[in-house]
Amino acid sequence: MKRTSFNDGWQYREKVNPFAELAGISAPFEDIALPHDAQIGRARDPEGDRAVAFFPPGAYQYRKTFMVPSEFDGKRLVLEFEGVYRDATVHINGNFAGHRAYGYSGFAIDADTHLRPGEENTIEVEARNGEDSRWYTGAGIYRNVWLHVGSEVHIPVDGVKVTTPDIEADAAIVEVAVTVANTRNRRATVSVSVSIADSSGATVATGTVPVSVEANGSALSRQRLRVEAPALWSAETPALYSAHAELSDEVVIDEAHSSFGIRKLQVDPVRGLRVNGHMVKLRGACIHHDNGILGAATFGAAEERRVRLLKEAGFNAIRSAHNPISVGLLEACDRLGMYVMDETFDMWTSGKMSHDYSLHFTEWWERDVEAMVVKDFNHPSVILYSIGNEIPETGSPAGGITGRALAEKVRALDPTRFVTNAVNGLLAVMDDLKAMGAQSDGSPDEEVGINTMMASGPGAFMNKIGSSPLVTEKTAESFGLLDIAGMNYLDARYVMDRELFPNRVIVGTETFPTHIDNNWGLVTDNAHVIGDFTWTGFDYLGEVGIGAPQYLAEGEQPTLSVDFPWIAAWCGDLDLIGDRRPASFYREIVFGLRSEPYIAVNRPGREGSFYAGPWTWSDSLASWTWSGHENALLTVEVYSDADEVELALNGEVIGTSAAGRDHAYRAEFPVAYTPGTLVATAIRNGVRAESHTLVTAGPAVQLLAGVDAETADGIRFVRIGIADSDGRIVSGADRLVTVELESEGRLVAVGSGNPAPADSYLSGRHTSFDGRALAVVQVARDATVEVTISADGLTAVRLSLTADEMEILDGEKSLSAV
Repeated sequence: MKRTSFNDGWQYREKVNPFAELAGISAPFEDIALPHDAQIGRARDPEGDRAVAFFPPGAYQYRKTFMVPSEFDGKRLVLEFEGVYRDATVHINGNFAGHRAYGYSGFAIDADTHLRPGEENTIEVEARNGEDSRWYTGAGIYRNVWLHVGSEVHIPVDGVKVTTPDIEADAAIVEVAVTVANTRNRRATVSVSVSIADSSGATVATGTVPVSVEANGSALSRQRLRVEAPALWSAETPALYSAHAELSDEVVIDEAHSSFGIRKLQVDPVRGLRVNGHMVKLRGACIHHDNGILGAATFGAAEERRVRLLKEAGFNAIRSAHNPISVGLLEACDRLGMYVMDETFDMWTSGKMSHDYSLHFTEWWERDVEAMVVKDFNHPSVILYSIGNEIPETGSPAGGITGRALAEKVRALDPTRFVTNAVNGLLAVMDDLKAMGAQSDGSPDEEVGINTMMASGPGAFMNKIGSSPLVTEKTAESFGLLDIAGMNYLDARYVMDRELFPNRVIVGTETFPTHIDNNWGLVTDNAHVIGDFTWTGFDYLGEVGIGAPQYLAEGEQPTLSVDFPWIAAWCGDLDLIGDRRPASFYREIVFGLRSEPYIAVNRPGREGSFYAGPWTWSDSLASWTWSGHENALLTVEVYSDADEVELALNGEVIGTSAAGRDHAYRAEFPVAYTPGTLVATAIRNGVRAESHTLVTAGPAVQLLAGVDAETADGIRFVRIGIADSDGRIVSGADRLVTVELESEGRLVAVGSGNPAPADSYLSGRHTSFDGRALAVVQVARDATVEVTISADGLTAVRLSLTADEMEILDGEKSLSAV
């Protein structure tokens, strides 16, 4: 079927009671383009739910009126929604056309029975959210919509599936399965032609077979094609092929295509995970689906940028926490080379929120698993399916039954990938712990209860419980039905399970970012442990402040979340706009991917005792610009894999300290702040080696701007910096930045990495954070947009943007990539 974008021409408003409309009380629709997050622009409630970043719940209405050409009469017409959050209902010309409960599943609407060719038609979509998630979800039609048009005999949506069952060095067998659907009232016979092209576009294999299809039925054509000297796909060498299928009956009547990769997956407890015969350790990042200041709106350019930035930071794998990943992100992972663990659900039948998916699970889970697997099937980046996250039922026989049903459903749909489940040992035995912590009368015993045990620190407590015989016994079935045991915060089990369960392969599906030095050592030292996925790779909206630095007065207790105006979790290696935080460089060193040391300076001027939870990195920044804190004693952290590191200020050595793996890759120095040049030097076997330098910036005098390479959908990311006369970023000179457009273009968002911003992302004005900000601009094809960026007291910068290029019109320098 021919696919065209159906993203333009929509209108949106918050849902209006129809009886109120009859009384003349109505809200106007506003023109929008998809993808669209209906929640990100709403006013936040300071007394609202911290889990969803204080955004209020709501219900939303979308509509689109469009002309259906007369020549579509008799055609097959399908509307494909990649994702609508949530409880979506679709009406066409006032008639109910479809419904989808889960906000992360793609779904198709058979539209030809409702559309009227030769007339104007109206499509209406409603969605709603509230009290249904532990993190920010966004709302509305936040992913792409497509219109598919085909003949009576056609290839349906997702009707081409590609597998590579046999792979040798000299050749590979590629099996292309094409579904042929027939809506005629009589049998049809057509020719199915398949061609395979390599990344250069050269045809490397072809085949044609006749296929007969019963009236109002479908048939499956399978062709096994030989590809000589195949280029294999991996994260390191992401070689892609494309399969093109045509149906013909004297003339071509339909066609479809799909990209794919040729690669071989193997796993066992002795040789670990192997891709194309080579052992791979997964350097993983958990990510939520939002794109920071864009909210949940899923632009292809934003997904590609996120993958690129994570890969540049040293990751080679992504876990989609805790829902099926977008098509755009999968396509980026295929192109750029990133392994993917795609996850189904955050809950099964045991709810975590008042109105979450557990209310729909028993009715919808099979269809939602099917939607995820169909979406993922041809993407070589997907190597693992996760059937759940921190499911309380995993410690019970009922959970074993449900888990087995999910795992076998996935295997029936796709036997070529591995199945895991992100099991949290603490949640799996929570009911048992409550019983153990009860007094004889059944009331909670505060002296020995869970809260008391948690006071020693959630990380230590999770590992203590997770390595207990109780968890060993209770989770045996849930782990036993998997190909790979996914463990959330259970690193204490890694070594012990090698003896207890010698056939068990383990992946750390979710781990504390502060434990990466220990966890990565366990990964590299144990073949049966195939990787680590940190929480999280990219900062996200919601769960506000789980990684916030807390400065406590005497007697004050830490909290797991913080107050308004916090909007982000602040536990990502990268912040909300993709700038790397110190933890990212530390992780890169631990991974063995960076030989230079890295300097991070603890922010001065804080009062109280610093508390760092397991998701909290030090309150530090790679800056030696701290005006107003002259002579103050600052804590300087130096990360390095070298035996020792030396720190010098303005040419004078402050000291030398041990570093490397035996010292958690970290050294600390107390340094009295004096402006100048701070240099950390790695010392290897007594020899001075690589170094990292911080230089004090001068006064802020100008704005700098740079534009990232991603251009899909005309989206351009404009990085903004506040700089001194030499172009150095001034981290302590934050101020309100204004972005204005001239000509055809749309200012999608302006924001910063600040986890507690005072400004909206949609106002065109936002205060920078540590000297940086980001603007997202959408440029129409063949259009040119002038962008002016200004701030009080600074030289402004003016850019000319097209969908593909950038030119600085005013301003002396460009901000280089971070």
